[in-house]
Amino acid sequence: MKNAYDIAVVGAGPAGLTAALYARRAGKTVVVIEKENFGGQITFSPKLENYPTAMEISGSAFAEKLMEQAEAHGAVLEMDSISAIEKTVQGFSLQGEYGSYAAKTVILATGSKHRALGIAKESELTGHGVCYCAVCDGAFFRGQDVAVIGGGNTALQDAVFLSEICKSVTIVQNLPALTGDPVLQEKIKTLENVSVICDAVVDALLGDNKLNGIRILCGAEKTPMELAVTGIFVAIGQQPENEAFAALSKLDASGYIIADENCQTDTDGVFVAGDCRTKAIRQVVTATADGASAALAACRYLDRL
Repeated sequence: MKNAYDIAVVGAGPAGLTAALYARRAGKTVVVIEKENFGGQITFSPKLENYPTAMEISGSAFAEKLMEQAEAHGAVLEMDSISAIEKTVQGFSLQGEYGSYAAKTVILATGSKHRALGIAKESELTGHGVCYCAVCDGAFFRGQDVAVIGGGNTALQDAVFLSEICKSVTIVQNLPALTGDPVLQEKIKTLENVSVICDAVVDALLGDNKLNGIRILCGAEKTPMELAVTGIFVAIGQQPENEAFAALSKLDASGYIIADENCQTDTDGVFVAGDCRTKAIRQVVTATADGASAALAACRYLDRL
């Protein structure tokens, strides 16, 4: 069992790192436990242009600054995967792959993961043409024909990024129109090697050991069409990673942790911040706001003990 902390933060994305910063500034001892990469999903974003004061910054640079700031204020960062959290007399016990942790309060900031298409051969072809991160894998498809699946901000940002290195980019959107920010939609219109197909869904992945195309179904008639692409970048949203904590706090039908605007869950001493909680808007700026709210709520809880 590691040393007991006032607050254990599970997840080191913008929400978790901001929570750690605010908690440390309030004089509380804090451990931040992250299972994959410090900074969360934002590290995969090529450009962050809608965060106040930052005209343009890469997601990885933004995340690095957050991590450095949290560490500079005394937060302890641990790389571990938390599989269970139990309430104890002293607070909470967190069980990780490499050890266990004790804390008086917990802030869940586990974020979300890429949503899969859920079709045949997707897992087999992941890493062999099926990708979920344009920044990570785009360079492997330099000069090739690719497709981006989705029509929101992430999909459009991916398409803009890929247009600079790929021969052609086809955006496949299942809705009648793109849903990303108007400024991104206008940008897409200016790119000669980017085309858009709306009201279409991916029906099949073509190729055995390596992707060589996709079949899509278009319109209400579900007219089949094949696209000869060597790579696809799936950007159809995120899904929360809260399964391990379902016994600790209530989840809604989509798996998000139910919490109020103070980021308080239905379990005393457990708070939640960022994309893993029920909320209307999921952006970096709302994640950091959640982190501040959750940390201050946890501090008020601790001060009452």
